[in-house]
Amino acid sequence: MANERILVVDDDRGLLTLMKARLEGAGYQVTLAGSGGEALKSAVEEVYSVAILDLKLGEMDGITLMEKLLAIQPYLPILILSAYGTIATAVEATKKGAYDFMTKPFEAKDLLYRLEKALEVGKLKVEVDRLRALVQERFHFDNIIGSSENMQQVLRQVAQIAPTDSTVCLYGESGTGKELIAKAIHTSSTRSRGPFVAINCGAIPEGLLESELFGHVRGAFTGADQAKKGLLQQAEGGTLFMDEVAELSLALQVKLLRTFQEHEFYPVGGVHPLKTNIRLIAATNQDLQKAVSEGRFREDLYYRIHVIPIYLPPLRDRREDIPLLAQHFLSHFNLAMGKHVEGFSPEAMHH
Repeated sequence: MANERILVVDDDRGLLTLMKARLEGAGYQVTLAGSGGEALKSAVEEVYSVAILDLKLGEMDGITLMEKLLAIQPYLPILILSAYGTIATAVEATKKGAYDFMTKPFEAKDLLYRLEKALEVGKLKVEVDRLRALVQERFHFDNIIGSSENMQQVLRQVAQIAPTDSTVCLYGESGTGKELIAKAIHTSSTRSRGPFVAINCGAIPEGLLESELFGHVRGAFTGADQAKKGLLQQAEGGTLFMDEVAELSLALQVKLLRTFQEHEFYPVGGVHPLKTNIRLIAATNQDLQKAVSEGRFREDLYYRIHVIPIYLPPLRDRREDIPLLAQHFLSHFNLAMGKHVEGFSPEAMHH
């Protein structure tokens, strides 16, 4: 706890003294502030692990102070204290960013328990953003390997369409990197803080695919002893990547068409529709227009999906990228397997 600094803000000096004794006794470093101004000055000078704020301060209420503190330290978990606790106040505090709300008087044991949980939440927020930044760095289109002109053209197109919310359809043979491009579009979009959910429509039996996509309610079928969220719900606010979309049955195509038209869907066995807000990225290794002409794919769904088509070239059409890819994988497997292979012979590279 040596590095966990707690900021306590209250205009009651007696309570500040008591809080300092209790928290330092539990091993925390404590900074006291008797006003909102003092607290903001401290937040500029020092990074805190948690802030504990009284709701009623002299010149600034606790919720206003909380919003100002979060503008300075966005990851700061905040506990609000009040002698006049109401459900409405607690709801307002949590809506505006408070981690927890406690009513005075309170037990020291309860305060320390909530403080411990708030510390865990703060650490998780930092870790989630760190991992998100790593994912964005890894899948940003600037980091996708390919110096050939036709691959650079694809990446320029990706850079242009990523910030939009339009549906994208990726066409390309297996192994051309459709999912990698889909992740690059997602991480470079306005939905990057939302989930990226992927499904291979050709890898799941038709009988299970509907439940995977739409979820089901309890009792929808034998063995459905509890409700299950489908991928459409899991992707809420983010991106749903549907690989091998041409493999969808005609019955499922009808349900997906309604979902994309009405922005709502019914879970299997459900009687009430659920709203959905997702960006769709579809992918296929087939010619969807040909599938439409052969009656295997609905024309109306085709036009819903084929909004922005991107065609990914196979490696045989961008042979100049092979040395770059070979060196990338060599470095990757050297690191993963603890090897020190220095490179490829000219003969190997030529072939």
